[in-house]
Amino acid sequence: MEKIITLSSKYGVYFVFVAALLWASDAPFRVHLTQDLSPTFIVLAQHFIGLLIVSPFLWIYRKEIFALSLKQWGAVVVIGVGGSALALLLFTMAFSHMPQNPSTIILLQKLQPLIAIFLAMMILKEKPGKNFWVFTTIALVGAYIVSFPKFTPQLFVGEELDPSVMGVFLAIGAAFLWASSTVMGRYMLADLNFKSLVALRFLLGFVFLLVVTSVTGAIGEVQYLDGQDFFYLFVISVITGVGALFLYYLGLKHTRASVATLAELGFPVGAVVVNYFFLNESLSLSQVVGIGIVLFALTRLTRIGASKD
Repeated sequence: MEKIITLSSKYGVYFVFVAALLWASDAPFRVHLTQDLSPTFIVLAQHFIGLLIVSPFLWIYRKEIFALSLKQWGAVVVIGVGGSALALLLFTMAFSHMPQNPSTIILLQKLQPLIAIFLAMMILKEKPGKNFWVFTTIALVGAYIVSFPKFTPQLFVGEELDPSVMGVFLAIGAAFLWASSTVMGRYMLADLNFKSLVALRFLLGFVFLLVVTSVTGAIGEVQYLDGQDFFYLFVISVITGVGALFLYYLGLKHTRASVATLAELGFPVGAVVVNYFFLNESLSLSQVVGIGIVLFALTRLTRIGASKD
């Protein structure tokens, strides 16, 4: 563990990038789970399993947790409720309002890094280094090509731009919450152990989702779980949940939030690669080029991304 922590201090940006890749790796398991279970219940189950795994840290680090100020607890709520649960619900709801125009939702998520950069400058007083905006633009262009390999915001033939106002607001709301969670995570890691932060994120997210699923009735879906469902939930909870978050916060501790949010572009990169190998979806030459562009930009941004704390 000590060696991993030492590596994270030098290569924090790459830790965040790998964590984002892991978040995308659950697609094959999630495809199976969504056949019988709602997204809300799946996320609740993930938080429950994750909480069981990390709950010892709530006791081990109880002194520093109880010593948190009201302002810090507000940041933890943004991370646990906003970034871990509510953002995903808003993102899912956006698709229900724009079922014929999903590309708009994907495109609006490209605002997330820009929102995070703005919040990092305002809240954390981060100052972009030399050439930061150049490589930020390059990274966003690469991510756009990965998501839309034909260069037009269209996910299927015949899709036309006809966005719902409510769907747009929901998508932007999700992007804002995810961006805020990144910035608040960087803020909290200045004083809080990363293991404590992961445990608190699962705890608050689970409590919020338990209320939501109880009100909507989705919690009753537990009766439909079979052995394979339990196994898949355990896998994604450990790999894309606890494991990815440990890597993410280890990297974030030593990376500026404004750069870490760009490293999270590893998610769309990972998604197209996983879909190609496991879901038999195509991977075009332009997407490969887009992946190369993102990696090039992140490599350059690592020189800017190291935290000075």
